[in-house]
Amino acid sequence: MDDKDRTPAPPSRSPAETPARPSRRWPWVVLLVVLVVALIAWIHHRRETASGSAAAAAGAGTPAPGGPGGPGGPPGRGGRYSMNQAQAVTVAKATSGEMPVTINALGTVTPLATVTVRTQIAGTLTEVAFREGQMVKAGDFLAQVDPRPYQIQLQNAEGTKAKDEALLLQARNDLARYQVLIKQDSISQQQFDDQQYLVKQYEGQVKTDQAAIDTAKLDLVYAHITAPVAGRVGLRQVDPGNYVQTSDTNGVVIITQMQPMSVIFTLAEDNLPAVFEQVSDGAQLSVTAYDRSGTTPIASGHLDTLDNQIDTTTGTLKLRALFDNKKNLLFPNQFVNTKLLVRTVHDAIIVPSSSVQTGSIGQFVYVVKPDDTVTVRVVKVGPIDGERTSIVSGLSIGETVVTDGADRLREGAKVVIPARGPHGASGASGASGAAGADWASGASSAHAHRHHHSSDAQ
Repeated sequence: MDDKDRTPAPPSRSPAETPARPSRRWPWVVLLVVLVVALIAWIHHRRETASGSAAAAAGAGTPAPGGPGGPGGPPGRGGRYSMNQAQAVTVAKATSGEMPVTINALGTVTPLATVTVRTQIAGTLTEVAFREGQMVKAGDFLAQVDPRPYQIQLQNAEGTKAKDEALLLQARNDLARYQVLIKQDSISQQQFDDQQYLVKQYEGQVKTDQAAIDTAKLDLVYAHITAPVAGRVGLRQVDPGNYVQTSDTNGVVIITQMQPMSVIFTLAEDNLPAVFEQVSDGAQLSVTAYDRSGTTPIASGHLDTLDNQIDTTTGTLKLRALFDNKKNLLFPNQFVNTKLLVRTVHDAIIVPSSSVQTGSIGQFVYVVKPDDTVTVRVVKVGPIDGERTSIVSGLSIGETVVTDGADRLREGAKVVIPARGPHGASGASGASGAAGADWASGASSAHAHRHHHSSDAQ
């Protein structure tokens, strides 16, 4: 082979002249560095968060009962308020007054008399004299049944009696003659006895005829239908021209007595001893009927009577209260809320119901001290009358209690009354006294104008 035909070999390069290839490991190195940095930053952030929470908890102090984080309050909120920060609150003074003890119950308006007026004779109804919904008195004319058939019966009975009276007179005259003849021994004893019996028969017949006359007269009275009781007339059950009879179930009309009106309500057997104690002493307990919402009084009455046995299925006893119902506001079968006044507590310590708080320590109030700080006072609550609550123990007359803003308070917290602004110890006392006087005046005025009492029995 010639040297021309040979392909020249590429020139060889030294290791120093060969270019270096790029490494494939550097992206993983970068990713690892980023992860390490992120982990360090996260650990640092967690440490700062833990340090801030510990500092906040240390500055929050111990939460008081009823406040944030305390008994009865939401947990974890106590750190928001500083011990030295004054909280805006509304206050009132504890006053002395009368507190009614009442028992609430659901009642049904039940009339003392509901009469279905039915005809007592058969005949055609010729006249209806009442208007639907009319108030009538006992004896008022309501309707008329055709009286002519009964007038004819009366005349027939009177004719029969006249005939029998004539026969009786004839028999008595014959008996008088037989008495003379029997003495003369002109007739037999049997004939004389028969005449005596005949007279007695005619006497009995005359009495029967008189009874038939009285029955016909009574039927004529029944034909003139009148109201048996006083009350409200309902809807007409039959129209004139219809044939009515004693077997009609609907009758002519229904009359419901409206005055007086009664309300039947039930009490739990646990409440009966207090009621029996008052009733046995001869006290007349007042009862007030309210509408379905329990806010608007309808009528005032008194307890009339109690049932003679407790219902074993419900453990309740039925009671009846009477109302004059002069305005006819109580309607039969109406559902009402009743409040039975059992007794009245005199010289009771009374505070607004909003001032009484409930927590793990029981019921308590925040009492404002002269240095504008509050203290927790556990109290024993007595009867409650809507917005007023009586205190049995734990509070004295004249002490100032917090009525609004108690959820932000704790033991020893400083308070300020927004209506007065920041003040010293004497200013706090004066502001609290003014607010308490305003509440006491308003509560007394509302209580004086109330028709009833609305507290729960204690």
